[in-house]
Amino acid sequence: MNSQQMSGTVRKRGAPPFPQVKVCGLKSPGEAAECARLGADAVGLVFYPPSPRFVTDEQAREICGDLPGSVTRVGVFVQEGYDSILRRIESCGINAVQLHGGEDPELVRHLTREGILVIKTLFANGTPGIEDSASYAASAFLIECRGGPLPGGNARTWDWSRAAPLAGRYPLVLAGGLAPENVSDAMSRALPDALDVSSGVEISPGRKDLQKVREFLEAVRSTPSSRTLRRIFS
Repeated sequence: MNSQQMSGTVRKRGAPPFPQVKVCGLKSPGEAAECARLGADAVGLVFYPPSPRFVTDEQAREICGDLPGSVTRVGVFVQEGYDSILRRIESCGINAVQLHGGEDPELVRHLTREGILVIKTLFANGTPGIEDSASYAASAFLIECRGGPLPGGNARTWDWSRAAPLAGRYPLVLAGGLAPENVSDAMSRALPDALDVSSGVEISPGRKDLQKVREFLEAVRSTPSSRTLRRIFS
């Protein structure tokens, strides 16, 4: 596998005027396609069995197959092995990886050497923490708080300004408790390059409220960033 095979590593030129948006935890091909039509830059597919948003390989292939090539397909993994991740990349149609657990920096290095877009999650209240960013040769960092039964943010809002020290130093994705009504505030506090939303635009876990997705995207695009942003997703 090389960088030419990994479409997630191909970047459009030019800085976006506002943060890109990844809608995560999708389970329906129709909802994923509609999120793309509304303007989402990326979709997230969760390959973590305990999650209520978990998708099988077959579901992932169906979702990815219905998406336009301009949308980055991100596989979300927790403590998954290198071989398993590569197998999913090759068989499911994902073209980027989000490591959302306590993965070793060596795994990140191995994946990035393959030309894979790798987003490593760091936690404001957990391990690995924001202070561990220098240990990981990741393509980008996703920052959230942590707390609750699952590795993700569990719909909890937090002090987003704690992620701000990484803004400008690394490509930065902000997550955790984001919703249409608070995303502008979160953007002003953290200055992220991209935003990751899931429960804040849901009817139930894995089932998206497309009106809320629309409102979230509209809120993001009505709040231009005060700094030059990096493009993370293709």
